[in-house]
Amino acid sequence: MTFPTLGEFLRARRALLDPHDAGLPVIAGRRRVAGLRREELAQLAGVSVSYYTRLEQGQSVNASEAVLDALAGALRLDEHERRHLHALASARPKRVSRPPVERLDPLTRDLLRSLGDVPALVTGRRTDVLAWNPLGHTLIAGHVDPSSVDRPAERPNLARMLFLDGHTRELYVDWQRKARAVVGNLRHVAGRHPDDPLLAGLIGELSMKSLDFVALWRDHRVKPCEADSYELRHPMVGSVTVTQHNLTVARSADQSLCVMTTAEGSTSADTLALLGGLIRDQSASAPAPEPAPFGRTVTP
Repeated sequence: MTFPTLGEFLRARRALLDPHDAGLPVIAGRRRVAGLRREELAQLAGVSVSYYTRLEQGQSVNASEAVLDALAGALRLDEHERRHLHALASARPKRVSRPPVERLDPLTRDLLRSLGDVPALVTGRRTDVLAWNPLGHTLIAGHVDPSSVDRPAERPNLARMLFLDGHTRELYVDWQRKARAVVGNLRHVAGRHPDDPLLAGLIGELSMKSLDFVALWRDHRVKPCEADSYELRHPMVGSVTVTQHNLTVARSADQSLCVMTTAEGSTSADTLALLGGLIRDQSASAPAPEPAPFGRTVTP
């Protein structure tokens, strides 16, 4: 699996633009291509058609910032997509090496533990779950072994679960909107880390196993996950609406702390409190570990 090139991004985004919305005259008759033609986009950006064609075909490199900004304006890109365009234009092939295993800083683990009454989890660059508190685990992935986050080779991956795990798909009432957000974030990360083989492997796996992922990945929308509200259909407590806040971890810029909140005084706040109570009851009723025989210690 290889990441998209500048040309693929340009082709995909001009296909999404309507000539009428771009202020171009619409000539009667059927258009042979979706969206804008190359010459129309070149006209809007103020560059020659031949130069723009070379950009799309990968035959021209080192496009100036002014040209890229003009193309971004013509394509109506937002700030995240504009930065993605610049990243693709400046990307150069590098020697690919396997990145180190993502680890959780002890101070981040302390922060997560302090959020006992708030569902929270920490994810890595590729949406692997590095850690979660009990309420975060039960709310998002109660069917998954909670200790799996401590084994790097078995860590749950939120993007993989969203597209390939039936429990997670059923959890989100508006699954399509959540899926679009996750794909947009993967596009954002891929632009920042074009040489990450593990990220490429994840995208390749999802492309092979999920037609839904292929359809969303194809339109090249770019947007990091920041904060949004989703209604969840939870198997234990029913409907609950939470806002998922994704905060950058101070000591690890590629990691995010996802904190899930509810509106004050809402039914969802009561529902989340009920779920927390159920977790505490289960924990209290769990059998205590057997004491070690006299003269021996037990290594956990």
